[in-house]
Amino acid sequence: MFNMSQNLSNGLNTSWSVYYDEIPNNKVSNKKTMSSINRSNKLANVYYDIRGPILEKANQMEEAGERILKLNIGNPAPFGFEAPDDILKDVIHQLPTAQGYSDAQGIYSARVAVMQYYQQKGIEDIKVKDIYIGNGVSELIMLAMQALLNTSDEVLLPSPDYPLWTAAVNLSSGTAVHYKCDEDNLWFPDIIDIESKITTKTKAIVIINPNNPTGAVYSEEILRQIVDLARKHNLIIFSDEIYDKILYDEAKHTCIASLAPDLFCVTFSGLSKNYRVAGFRAGWMLVSGNKKEQKVTLKALPFCHLCACVQTCPVNMLFKRLLAVIKV
Repeated sequence: MFNMSQNLSNGLNTSWSVYYDEIPNNKVSNKKTMSSINRSNKLANVYYDIRGPILEKANQMEEAGERILKLNIGNPAPFGFEAPDDILKDVIHQLPTAQGYSDAQGIYSARVAVMQYYQQKGIEDIKVKDIYIGNGVSELIMLAMQALLNTSDEVLLPSPDYPLWTAAVNLSSGTAVHYKCDEDNLWFPDIIDIESKITTKTKAIVIINPNNPTGAVYSEEILRQIVDLARKHNLIIFSDEIYDKILYDEAKHTCIASLAPDLFCVTFSGLSKNYRVAGFRAGWMLVSGNKKEQKVTLKALPFCHLCACVQTCPVNMLFKRLLAVIKV
């Protein structure tokens, strides 16, 4: 018989005490023993502030009757910013054909649409097999970190950053090292600061462009400087481009992978933000450039997760129309 009790400290440290009847030598005994099941040490530096204590406090205030405007997460649909009606109708129409598993790497037609989109953005030598569809970008970030990082590998991350990135690196046994984004220079990455933090353990650099949370859209000059550093120090480039169509003041987005055909680049994006369908969980990851060394590792990625739920979406219409026709 089991009796489990939870002990919480500051809402972070969790352990479970397990009580059970000890039955030695097949003889029933009333003697009780206790063992503790503690949380993994890998969670020690894992924080996700947009869903942490601040949100819990906001929920408490809301339950008490206060009006709270939550700006912690990009989820526009509940506020009336919905996808076009014809797309929603097509989702309903396609549901009867979406009851089975899709390809583990993602629906083929969806991957073709994503491949064509990035070919238009100037990324060279990419194939359908270089595209991975996932249940949102967050899942794919976690999978990529776990597949490519070893213990103590350092990953350069922007500061301020989207907290999932730091959490993903730490949870994957890597070490997050934050570089400065300069508020006095349009929140662009500080190239000198980045180079000063590169060590023999540095394996990758992450850029978020357009940046979350600052909104900065990086110039091609800045991106080329980052590419030069990655080339000099043999770094993987992870590029989070989930907001690449939300641009203002005639800003132009450049995909960093288009500037680095000789480097191993991993580009992340999806439909959640640009097209107001966060609940569809439609994200993708593209690998490009020097893929040879990572081929075996990346080939294992599709087997680490269930096939993406985007088979419930009208892929031919949703991906192709949203990527090629709708203008934000």
